[in-house]
Parts: sequence; C-alpha cells; structure tokens
Amino acid sequence: MHNIKIGIDIGGTFTDIVVLRDDGSFKTFKVLTNPKEPWISFIRGIEVSGTQLSNVHIIVHATTLGSNLLLGQVGLEIPNVTLLTNEGFVDILEIGRQNRPELYNLFFKKPKPLIPRSRRFGIKGRISADGTELEPLDTESVKKLASEWCDKTDVFVVVFLHSYRNPKHEIKAKEVIKEVCPSAEIVLSSEVDPQPKEYERMSTAVVNAILKPILSKYLTILKNELLKRGFKGKLLIMQSNGGIVSSDKAIEVPAAFIESGPAAGVIATAYTSKALNISYALSFDMGGTTAKVAAILDGEPLIIPEFEVGSQTHMGRLIRGSGYVVRYPFIDLVEVSAGGGTIAWVDAGGALRVGPMSAGADPGPACYGRGGTQATITDANFVLNRLPNTLAGGKIILKRDLATRALRKLGESLGLDLYETAYAIIRIANTLMSKAIRLVTIERGLDPRKFTLFAFGGAGPLHAAEIAMELGISKVIIPPYPGVFSALGLLLADYRHEALISILKPVDELREESIEVLASKLEDKLTSMLISEGIPKNRIRIMRFLDMRYRGQEYTITIPYRDSLHNAINEFLRNHLLRYGFTIPGEVIEVTTLRVTAIGLVDKPNILRETICKSYEPKPIGHREVYFGEWVKTSIYHRESLKAGARIEGPAIIESNDSTILIPPGLKAYVDCHNFIVIEVKRSGSHYH
Repeated sequence: MHNIKIGIDIGGTFTDIVVLRDDGSFKTFKVLTNPKEPWISFIRGIEVSGTQLSNVHIIVHATTLGSNLLLGQVGLEIPNVTLLTNEGFVDILEIGRQNRPELYNLFFKKPKPLIPRSRRFGIKGRISADGTELEPLDTESVKKLASEWCDKTDVFVVVFLHSYRNPKHEIKAKEVIKEVCPSAEIVLSSEVDPQPKEYERMSTAVVNAILKPILSKYLTILKNELLKRGFKGKLLIMQSNGGIVSSDKAIEVPAAFIESGPAAGVIATAYTSKALNISYALSFDMGGTTAKVAAILDGEPLIIPEFEVGSQTHMGRLIRGSGYVVRYPFIDLVEVSAGGGTIAWVDAGGALRVGPMSAGADPGPACYGRGGTQATITDANFVLNRLPNTLAGGKIILKRDLATRALRKLGESLGLDLYETAYAIIRIANTLMSKAIRLVTIERGLDPRKFTLFAFGGAGPLHAAEIAMELGISKVIIPPYPGVFSALGLLLADYRHEALISILKPVDELREESIEVLASKLEDKLTSMLISEGIPKNRIRIMRFLDMRYRGQEYTITIPYRDSLHNAINEFLRNHLLRYGFTIPGEVIEVTTLRVTAIGLVDKPNILRETICKSYEPKPIGHREVYFGEWVKTSIYHRESLKAGARIEGPAIIESNDSTILIPPGLKAYVDCHNFIVIEVKRSGSHYH
C-alpha cells in the first residue's frame, strides 16, 4: 500500500511541488505557472516529479484562483449572478460602509459592484431584528423572477435582512427557485455567513456566489485530469485560515479559499517555530510576484475575522473600502508588491519606485530572456552578482546582457550608473518589506526585535538578513527547502472547520447551560463533517469562542470560551485593556456570536530530523565579487554540500536549486542540527552603505 503525499502550491510565477515518500524522504520541484490555465501547471508539476498518481494517497493544493479573479487577472470572466434581497435594499452592495479609501479625494471611485443593478431585485417580505415575521415573503414575485432569469443566471444569491436570526424567508425563496429552475445554483446568506451587519453578509454571500462556478469548474477539470492519470486518493484544498478540507467542501464555501496559497507558508513556519520552541516567529515569504509576512505567537498564526479581497494597498496596508468584504477567518497576512518579478520604474517626479506592477511568470524578469524588457528586483540582484547564472535547478538560464540593458535604460533617467541603479532597487525593495513586517508587529502592538525571522520563497533568503538588520531582528532561520516551503506547509496542515451562531444578548441574560446546548449542536455538525472526511473521533479537537463587545460598540473581540462566562468576561476586560487602553466599569457587555472550531489532526512528516552536529568551517566552491554598496570578494557555497555544524562568515552566498541565501559582510551563519541555516544578525544595524 503506497502512502505518497503531494503538496502543490500554485503561485504567481512558479508552481511548487513537494513529494513526501513512504520512507519520509522529500523530493521538491518547481515549474513555471500558467496563469491563464493554472491546472496545466498542476499536472505539469506532477509529471516533472515523475510520480505515479496511482501510488499517491493524498494531494493537498493551494490556489490563488479566487483573488486572481477579483483582481481582474487570469483571463477569467465573472459569472452571471442574480441577487434577491428585501424591497428597497437592492443598493446595499453599492452603498457599503462609509469607509472612504481616500479620505481627502472627493472623486474617489468605489470598487465596481460585483452584480450590476439590472440583476439585483427587491422582494416584499420582512423579518425583524428579533427574528419575528413582520411581513410574509412574496413568493409569487420570487417565482416570476426565477422563471424570467433561470436561463440567464449561473447562480442565484438570496440575502434577506436579519436572516442570521431567522432564515425562514431565505429557505422559502430557495424552495421556490428550485421548483421553477431545478438545476439552479443557489447561495443563501444565512448558510455562508449567519451574522449581523447586512452589507458584510451580502458581500460575503455575493463573493461566494461568484467564485462557486469558477472554483467548481477548476476543481472538476483538475479531478478529471487526475482520474485520467490513475489518481484514486483524496484531493484536499488549503483554506485562508490555514486548515485543509476536502475539495467537495471547498466548492460549498469558495470564499474561504481566497488566500489559500499564502496561508500554506505561514502554517509551515508555525509548525517549525513550535517544534523549535520559538515563541515569537515571523513568516517571511518572498516569491516571484509578492512578499508576504505574518506574525506567529506560541506556534499559532494571528487570525482576522474578515478580509477585503481585491482591495488596493498602500505600503502593504489594505485600504479599507477599496475591495470586497469577505467575512471568514483569514491568517493575518500583509502582502507587498516586492517579489523577484516586481518592476522598477521612475514616477512623474523623477523618483525611483518599485512595484506594484510585476513581470510575473510571463514574460518574467528581463534576464529570463522570455520577452521582458523592464528592470525587476531579480535583474538587480543578478547584475550585483547576488544570484548565480541559473535558477530552478538549471531550468532558467539568466542572461546578463538583457538585465544590464533594462537597468541601464532605467538608470539613464535617474542619472545613476548600472550598479547604483540596481543597488537602489534592492534597498527600496528591502524598505517595502521591512514596512510589511512593521505592519504585522508594531501596528499590532508587538516588538519586532523579539521575533525570529523565518525566510523562504525563492527570493526570501536573498533579502532576509538585510531586512533583519534594518529592523533589529537578531536571528534569521532558513529551512532546508526554502523555495518550496509553502508547498511543504500543505503537508503540515490539519483539517479545520468553523461554524457560528448569532446570539446578540447581554452577558447577564445568558446562561452557561444555554451556550452548552448551542455549542453542542455546532460541534456535532462539525464532528460529522470531519468523520465524513476520514478523521477518527480521537483525532478531533474542539475549540469554542465568544465574540464580545461593550453595548454600542461596532467591533468585537473574540475570546476563548471554556464553559465559564465569568472567565470569559475577565478575559474580555483584559483584552480590551490591552487593545484599546481602557475598560468601562459598569457598562453592559454583550455576546454577539458563538463560534466553534473543529480541528482534525493529521499525521505530519518529520521535517526536523536531528543529525550529528560537529562544528567545522566548510571550504567555499569559489569566490566572486558581489556589490554591497561597494564590490566585496564573497565566498560561494553549495547548499547540498553543507553538513550540520558548518560555520560560515559573511560575506557569503549559499546557492541551492530552489533558492539563494545571502550572508552580508560582518554577519555569521551556521547550519544547525536540523539542517536549518541560522544567520546571526548584529543589532546595531547595517554597517555598509
């Protein structure tokens, strides 16, 4: 019986593949991503790995298909969706909230509504905020609309006011639509997001409705291609919260998978930092298109309850009100346009800028020789001799003349020579990525100097040490497979399901017995889902949470609930004081939502195998001049030849098939007993300019 597992992460530039064999050994592979038909990259990756699919037990997949669609990429068309809501409320989607993306711009444009007004319809009928029926649903109007729009609609989405309290009208509307249009796909807001706030619930339901046919089509093609090639195992999908679910469950709530690719790397960092007893860890993933950062405390990534997909960003910070709200748990990630393929350019004021445009996988950086003519971060690194002549295990041969031409052209408009231009690009990119780390630490009330930086992705280890120097971070850790670490994270993720129920009551009116009844119902539902996915009961862990706030507040704090309201209140007060700097004695505290998370534990590969550690100084395979503000003779090493205990002094470059590691002048590094490379960073900051 073969028990091979595969993790496949489709990124903007590369698709990464990790094959875990029966004996616990790994094989890693990279192929260029086909952005228009990502499933081709998936199948190509498996073919390149040489794995017989009939021998594969599990494939875990991460995809950015959802975010690509809503960012207008991938050549995907938004499906035809028809919205049914309460009479007089068809413009909720357009009105949204009063968050202005640009506070002082009187002419700013809100994001284009995902459903045009011509496909949004108001229906008579009303449920009150306490769940009682004020006006019966006009089923005849629903029937007429369903009949008229059946052949012109891919998905019907039904969003009625206060359906989180009483979904009766939404359920009835679904029944009526099904009678008239039996093959219709129908999304109910009470099923995807049963919480207060009508705009957020409508936006979440609409994003689900739009993604459903896209993800369904993609996964159907993928499954058929896998079946053709003899695959009989399970296809699992990574969620934005860092958990995995079956592909069938993924289709039910596709909005939960929008940021699944970036989440995989964070899970790998969380697992590794916990195993190494590192309480404060930063996940730093720099790939070909973007750089992504997340904070991890005691082995757990920080989670946020909602996300704006397709929104604009400023220096890594999401601009509220510029995207589409999705109310699902997401790992708290900050993403900046600073990947290897990010384009450098000169703005109208004559200043050098880096990003947000990217050369992506096609045509890619100028030095790839695939038609790209604009200077990118990769071109700058290559001209400064920080990169070898080939990447991805020799698959990409870099062309110095093309990189030089692109950078010289850019430098002419700046009055800089070739190397000054390239070095300026690197320094700006590092500043952008340092800003991202500040966002997930300082802006969350955390001190970055307490953290260890885990650097991965094809380009992460090339920039990590200089970024750590800028921020006062004392240690950088680079895993054995940095270029495919996110794909490895897919094989380290547990199953994860979430369910919630709206409560909206003052804490004084609640009883622990009533919470127990509600929680038990949710737990039974989630446990059944995990058992159906093949998780034994003794491998299921349940966690309960309460969303709490002071009466009148808009935002809540999520508090772990362990069968004691008294303890939950104390925890809320403590968290409120930490977050806002005050509490309000005597003010009514409300519970808005009960949440239950069920985790199905999976067997994880051993990526922390301890080997014999004997300190030694390896001999470099050669030297080359590398630019650090001036040309410095730099030692070159092969990653594969470095054994545990190796000690290296900078300046040095360690080359491997999937990444390049830079150790700047004055820094020291060593290979630890788990075969991780640790760079010790001076706190005083950079000494070269």
